[in-house]
Amino acid sequence: MESIYYIILAFLSVSIIKAIFFTDRSPIPETSGNVYKIAEAAELRALLSSTAHVVVDFYADWCPPCRAIAPIFSKLADDYASDGQLAFAKVNVDHVNNVAKQYNVSAMPTFMFFQNGVPKGVAVEGLRARQSVNLTDDGLVDKIRGADKPALEAVVRALASKLGDIRKQKA
Repeated sequence: MESIYYIILAFLSVSIIKAIFFTDRSPIPETSGNVYKIAEAAELRALLSSTAHVVVDFYADWCPPCRAIAPIFSKLADDYASDGQLAFAKVNVDHVNNVAKQYNVSAMPTFMFFQNGVPKGVAVEGLRARQSVNLTDDGLVDKIRGADKPALEAVVRALASKLGDIRKQKA
């Protein structure tokens, strides 16, 4: 019986050592020229004031789900970014932690949606609240916590569709 405790202790020790010393902490490479890498709070404020809608990815280099969703976020930026209308930004919570604190980001990745410089939910038909999807009282998607690809894609498509409708009305 005592040997099982040693085996469990050895397993836990190896797991902890691996997590501490062998986790990939190299910067997550950005593959899109349409994603703003925010290095300080003023950069985000400038982007929020110059763009009608902004999707912000709060991430950390050491976070495996952040690494997994990064190429999807980049592809969405390539497909849907529109000057002055829809922008995509990434905020490294370890480097720009004052911004993460300002928006109460406590899990990585967290995706937030801004309209006219302030956090604002997005109407997404058929998307229901779940562990990773926060809805406001009126049913708008407020935040996505975690690498929830279907939810992120649905929100971005809804934003792009809304912008398409606005452009048609102005024409």
